[in-house]
Amino acid sequence: VNQILLFLLVLTVCAILYNKVHQVPLALRNETVDLESPEEEEEEIPVVICAAAGRTGAAVAAISSIYSNTEANVLFYIIGLKTTIPHIRKWIENSKLKEIKFKVVEFNPMVLKGKIRQDASRPELLQPLNFVRFYLPLLIQKHEKVIYLDDDVIVQGDIQELYDTKLAPGHAAAFSDDCDLPSTHEMVRSVGMQNTYMGFLDYRKQAIRDLGISPSTCSFNPGVIVANMTEWKHQRITKQLEKWMQRNVEENLYSSTLGGGVATSPMLIVFHGKYSSINPMWHIRHLGWSPDARYSEQFLQEAKLLHWNGRYKPWDYPSVHTDLWENWFIPDPSGKFKLTRPDS
Repeated sequence: VNQILLFLLVLTVCAILYNKVHQVPLALRNETVDLESPEEEEEEIPVVICAAAGRTGAAVAAISSIYSNTEANVLFYIIGLKTTIPHIRKWIENSKLKEIKFKVVEFNPMVLKGKIRQDASRPELLQPLNFVRFYLPLLIQKHEKVIYLDDDVIVQGDIQELYDTKLAPGHAAAFSDDCDLPSTHEMVRSVGMQNTYMGFLDYRKQAIRDLGISPSTCSFNPGVIVANMTEWKHQRITKQLEKWMQRNVEENLYSSTLGGGVATSPMLIVFHGKYSSINPMWHIRHLGWSPDARYSEQFLQEAKLLHWNGRYKPWDYPSVHTDLWENWFIPDPSGKFKLTRPDS
């Protein structure tokens, strides 16, 4: 009996010692797993930019400016037509932009069939990629929040700041009001730029008067958009925009001879009174409206985003403040895209 008790005692002591010896490695092993577990992935900022034929260099400069001025985890969605996609892809992969995260998405212009009224005064405004912003949820599906930028912009600030724009509950998008920055008022007056609904919609038409929107209401510019995809889909924004495109085909409610763009007008209607505001310094525009009117250099240096909306683009001639744009331009390795300059 004593031998049995002694054996059991020794067995118990051995078991206790075994547990103590193996507890430390177990704890270390668990700790090591915790240390090696991947950190929570940094939030991805999706930025949508179009690469249109003849303007590919604009998209490259915009991407270059964003990438150079942020440490954020940016994913570029580059939207193009089937014919332009190989060019932009090769340009990126054979330049310093090869380090960026990007996806190239093909836009099918057939979705616009029967929805665009032909207008000879500004045919370039009828290009399919001008309407990409209408179809954001169909092109960008996994993100809750998305930034859309026109290709004729340069970003001088940290894109994270724009992405952090607060959208009010129930708002599918944020824009910059055309009346929001006193410094731009003189520019608007000097070049005759329209900044009210009167400049974009034909108030002689009953369908426009029935909207009940005062013609003196300040317009907004959809060249810079921060969008909530959940609200966009919930409110069927794309369907609403398409409805007004179709009505314009039938009734000629707006045209490029008014506000200088046919993609803006349906957005003004659909988003009237239902959008949040972007910080005015994140959308300094009208730089392409006149080859003569200029902002002060100090003001432009303080701006977070510059937009050459209008006819006079910084890669063409004549245009203004081209030096600010060229700071971010990357020459085309294939040589297809060339800047137009007085001495070229």
